[in-house]
Amino acid sequence: MPVLSYVSPRSPGVRHYTRLSFENLSSKAPLKSLTRGLAKTGGRNTRGVITVRGRGGGARKKCRLINTVRNKTKFSSGRLPLKQSLNAKVMSLEYAPHRNTTLALISYEDGQREYIIAPRALKEGSSLSLGPGSSRAIGTTRPMGLLPAGCVLHNVELNAGAGGKIARSAGTFAQLIAKTASHVTLRLPSGEVRLLSKHCQATLGQVCNFIVQNRSLGKSGRKRWLGRRPSVRGLAMNPNDHPHGGGEGRSPIGRKAPVTPWGKIALGLKTRNTRKKSTMYILRSRHSKT
Repeated sequence: MPVLSYVSPRSPGVRHYTRLSFENLSSKAPLKSLTRGLAKTGGRNTRGVITVRGRGGGARKKCRLINTVRNKTKFSSGRLPLKQSLNAKVMSLEYAPHRNTTLALISYEDGQREYIIAPRALKEGSSLSLGPGSSRAIGTTRPMGLLPAGCVLHNVELNAGAGGKIARSAGTFAQLIAKTASHVTLRLPSGEVRLLSKHCQATLGQVCNFIVQNRSLGKSGRKRWLGRRPSVRGLAMNPNDHPHGGGEGRSPIGRKAPVTPWGKIALGLKTRNTRKKSTMYILRSRHSKT
């Protein structure tokens, strides 16, 4: 798996620069049938209105198509029986330019290949399985009702068959706390504890590249290569541009709490709709201090 490497400080731009070393990853080109180009939006929606600030530029990237659903049902023999599992082999570990995780190219028994998010400690040549079965190897995807309590999971489904939505970023994981007849209790990366259907699938293991949080870009130009434009502090703006702006000299923001450019409270405000149906499944909020 990638490790942090340091660069000789030959210039100010690399003096504090730390990068990930990808010596253990495959140097082959990605599988063409599982890649597509990424169109740049500059943070604009279909009407051309900027909805996400600070986006623009960046290097051209090829998107690797990832199967987060992992519900392969078509074989040479037809539909996969409910109590049968399918084995796969890791062909290679590859770099993904627009993600902070490593991808694994796997091949099923019938020859079909796909990309998945590589969990920690997964190696080239490793075997994993899909569906109900007895295998508990790293990278195995099974319904959570068939997994043991206390195990570490990633790529967790919120609704059965909808694909993994939780714990897909580098170093993240969720933990299975308890099981009942119809639901499982899961501790999410945010600290929230909630109930999920036992039919929701999840993949065993922690997402790789947990060390990515310690890297340093070293200079602002490297951020531009990633498609991020400069960010200006609201305090440095004029009062007609930001609520924090204005004043004589260096002055405070003039408010009780920091706000967004549109006057909304920026820190600590709970934005979840309490009338959502899924609220009944949350046992402990991520805002809870106990």
